[in-house]
Amino acid sequence: MAPIISADSHVTEPADLWCERLDRSLRGRAPRVVRDYATDRYLFVAPGVRPFAIATGFGAGKQGHDLKRHIHRGYEAARPGGWDPAARIADQDADGVSCEVLYPTHGMRLFALPDAELQRACFRAYNDWIVELASYDRARLIALGAISLYDVGSAVAELERVGRLGAAGVLIAGSPPLGQPTYGSRAYDPFWAAAEALRLPVSLHCITSGSARQTVSTSPYVQYLDVIYDVQRSLAELVCGGVLERFPALAVVSAENDCGWFPHFLHRLDHAHERFCKHSAEPLAFPPSVYVRRQVYATFQDDPTGPLTWRQFGEDNYLWASDYPHVDSTWPDSRDTIARTLESTETELMHTVFPHPTVSETMHEAVLDAYGRVIHI
Repeated sequence: MAPIISADSHVTEPADLWCERLDRSLRGRAPRVVRDYATDRYLFVAPGVRPFAIATGFGAGKQGHDLKRHIHRGYEAARPGGWDPAARIADQDADGVSCEVLYPTHGMRLFALPDAELQRACFRAYNDWIVELASYDRARLIALGAISLYDVGSAVAELERVGRLGAAGVLIAGSPPLGQPTYGSRAYDPFWAAAEALRLPVSLHCITSGSARQTVSTSPYVQYLDVIYDVQRSLAELVCGGVLERFPALAVVSAENDCGWFPHFLHRLDHAHERFCKHSAEPLAFPPSVYVRRQVYATFQDDPTGPLTWRQFGEDNYLWASDYPHVDSTWPDSRDTIARTLESTETELMHTVFPHPTVSETMHEAVLDAYGRVIHI
């Protein structure tokens, strides 16, 4: 049976992680889990960050009415695999998954912290914890560090530190905080240069915006659609700001934003390049799609539209993900989900004139290419 790697899975941080690990001078402001008796939910709270119900972060396998009841529960309803590495590997085996790239859950919300000092301290504490967890079995638990970009010098230092600790990549805010430069700015070039030199992929995950939206829809459907927009904008800034041109070995991962939209995204960028590139002070040498296909990977869980676009986006740019243990996870039926999602695409590839690897094979190779520094499957 071919190995399957989830390029975007998550941990469930212990409720007292930051209360226990932050310096004493910061513990009074430490992010934490509290019981909200008004809504009968357990909430993750941090200064200046919109609270959220923690149960959505460990609702794998829950749907419909079960999920509606689950939303009011606490850690007693969570799978221990969120924080216990031995239980995690057992859940991988149950799902037919060989290893997982690990992103935070509560920690994703901390990219919106307005306090730069607190954010750096929180990420440093998280990075220590996630590397410790992954050290249980580095072939199956792949740690990513979280990096604050409020100060680029500090960001480079933390990037280098987590690289020494054994992290396989890093996560930054899906979009910078209000008042900070966009990712197309040269202000971040020392960070991109360090990530490129260390061969650490940089991830942009949904729900990691550096600033809270001024208005939030009350519709869960609109909220679900809304989460990918910040990353789309940031990817455009990275490409059109010349970041991928200046750093041709920098790998960027779009995580949990699906990928069916990439072909039109590339078409529109190329169209704008054709029309307006001469207006730019630093025009790109090639159309934007060239850089995206060369350096950007995109994860998906059950987006059948995405793999069908392999001719436009590139068959080597897809990374499958289970999203365990979140509500949107494919666990414990990931292999069946992959088979259904790729069925039409595999059929198309079998009828191409020239022999061609299947999409599932190229997804596996893409993950090894992006994170192969520490994965040995």
